Amino acid sequence: MRWDNLGDDPAAAGTALFGTEAVTTRTFDTPEFRGITFHEVRARSIVNRVPGASRMPFEWTVNPYRGCTHACVYCFARKTHSYLDLDTGLGFDSQIVVKINAPELVRRQLASRRWQGAHIAMGTNVDCYQRAEGRYRLMPGIIAALRDHANPFSILTKGTLILRDLDLLVQAAEVTEVGISVSVGFTDQELWRTVEPGTPSPQRRLDVVRALGEHGIGCGVLMAPVIPFLGDRPEQLRETVRAVAEAGATSVTPLVLHLRPGAREWFFTWLRQHHPHLVGRYERMYAAGAYAPTWYQRRITRQVHELAAEFGIGPAHRGAPRRISAPEEPAPTEAPEQLSLL
Repeated sequence: MRWDNLGDDPAAAGTALFGTEAVTTRTFDTPEFRGITFHEVRARSIVNRVPGASRMPFEWTVNPYRGCTHACVYCFARKTHSYLDLDTGLGFDSQIVVKINAPELVRRQLASRRWQGAHIAMGTNVDCYQRAEGRYRLMPGIIAALRDHANPFSILTKGTLILRDLDLLVQAAEVTEVGISVSVGFTDQELWRTVEPGTPSPQRRLDVVRALGEHGIGCGVLMAPVIPFLGDRPEQLRETVRAVAEAGATSVTPLVLHLRPGAREWFFTWLRQHHPHLVGRYERMYAAGAYAPTWYQRRITRQVHELAAEFGIGPAHRGAPRRISAPEEPAPTEAPEQLSLL
């Protein structure tokens, strides 16, 4: 892995990974950042069009980070680290690329005469409120720029740090459409500790939903991922939807685990360590590709929507505000449920 001998030499890092673009590599000897390396870059662009946007619920995205300390073993974005010659396993969790000029780039783009004020989605690749945001504070400048230009936007996150920016979000919601969604796939504490080790607990995330609602910002829940054989028992689905309803979520949308290259290998490594008896079942379920069979996805979607109706949460596609719910990838034709809106 090319990062190993870069040290603090910006020139070496830039040559290895970004051509002529300079990279400053930093580590911080504090408990929350121990073992994590940050690679600061000045990006050339930050507001990016989504490939295959005609099939997506959003066309433009902003992603101020690459890599994510949430360390979710199933994260589809792991593959993107290989484009930088970085490891998609532990490297994805601990080698974080920080686009330190993101706020100024967003403001510049929104001020351009060519910009038409399209909706911008954030958190669609890696979480913009991961641990690094506590130090680099990129999101306040980004949200302020969107507020000042009354540009509609949405955020998907597992991070409780979003509450730090609550005042800015309230101000933005007064002048434009703001959609917030929190990802909570399950409430099982043991499953959370092993499969999402760097995230706040599911209950703390649901506290975010509650807090946003109390300040007049409706928040949906992306129930993702529903993990086959580990988080899909009827009583588990019921408990999760019940907790989502009690938090005051405006909607709940299930998304079954999908395993793209990069994520697939890392997830199976985790599975062999923690649940070796399930490896064969997973190999059969995902034999056809990254997505679970359509019948399974439809069953989970039906169960969750029935529970949502029971607990008083309307299905997400019925008049809900526009919110992000899917990663930056085209949905497969055999799995339309994967791309429902929150």
